[in-house]
Amino acid sequence: MIDLKTSLLAIDVGRGTQDILVYEPGRSIENSIKLVLPSPTVVTAEKVRQATRAGLPVFLDGHLMGGGANTGAIREHLSRDLPVYATPEAAATLHDDPERVRALGVEIRATPPGDAVIVRTTDYMKQEIRQALSLFGVDYPQNVAVAVQDHGYSPHRSNRIHRFELMQERLDAGGWDILSLAADPPLADMTRMQAVRHQAPGALVTDTGPVALIGALCDPEVRRMAKTGVTLVNAGNGHTLCFTLKGREIHGLFEHHTGALEPEKLQRYIRRLADGTLTSEEVFDDGGHGAAISKPLTTDAVVVTGPNRLRLLPEAYQAAPFGDMMLSGCFGLAYLWKVFRKA
Repeated sequence: MIDLKTSLLAIDVGRGTQDILVYEPGRSIENSIKLVLPSPTVVTAEKVRQATRAGLPVFLDGHLMGGGANTGAIREHLSRDLPVYATPEAAATLHDDPERVRALGVEIRATPPGDAVIVRTTDYMKQEIRQALSLFGVDYPQNVAVAVQDHGYSPHRSNRIHRFELMQERLDAGGWDILSLAADPPLADMTRMQAVRHQAPGALVTDTGPVALIGALCDPEVRRMAKTGVTLVNAGNGHTLCFTLKGREIHGLFEHHTGALEPEKLQRYIRRLADGTLTSEEVFDDGGHGAAISKPLTTDAVVVTGPNRLRLLPEAYQAAPFGDMMLSGCFGLAYLWKVFRKA
């Protein structure tokens, strides 16, 4: 299902880890170079915490990146009455509205004060990955594909609503085909994706949730189930995305925060998604993003991938494309590279 004519570096950037595949033509995927490393947000957070322990100011310099551990560390730093400065682009990591960033206590400025610890903000850790590969004599591939989760530019309204509206718009425009959720190039509104593309011109940059489920379809058993109808779940560290799918057509989907889900609640959502009664308001009011349904799809086949799969759906089929669940997103990126770039 994945047979590229060119080498490819696929990076799936999550909340806890960044999962990396180096695809080389002629080498089986099972024997390809694979890395599961701390996510950029985790790396950035630790650098901020080091400055906090040293009692030093922090200057955020770089690109817009995803939040999570880093924003938590920055808030903790500020709570200790320690200064935080940021360039305008790096400040967007904290919020799309600069006034909201300033309200947190962050000073937005172009250059750092002399005593500040400079902390680089980026979702694309090219320098570090290149160095890691070079230690083992591995060349850095010219072709790059990256997945990040992007809520879209939404300075004055809920980014949960905005993200889900964008997903539904793409589905409507693409006939509810699963590939319609992985536009190449990404929408201009997807500022996190655009920040990665700025650093990696020519890269395929798309969303983490759909690519993990596209990657799960590389599992032959999952492809078989999808022919007649299947519920696909990506239980990530930050978000859980669920599709009902037949062939490549999505019948319904919802997205929630993984930390807010327990097995019983997730099963209830899955049942109501399948019978077409789950509402977007219900998911949003529960702290999630939303739901959208084109038509019901009754099926007993449930497939799960992602690092929280056993906690949330231990009885479901555990998708392991090419024998490696943690690389589902990377396999999805490689598949999309083949489809979109005709490689």
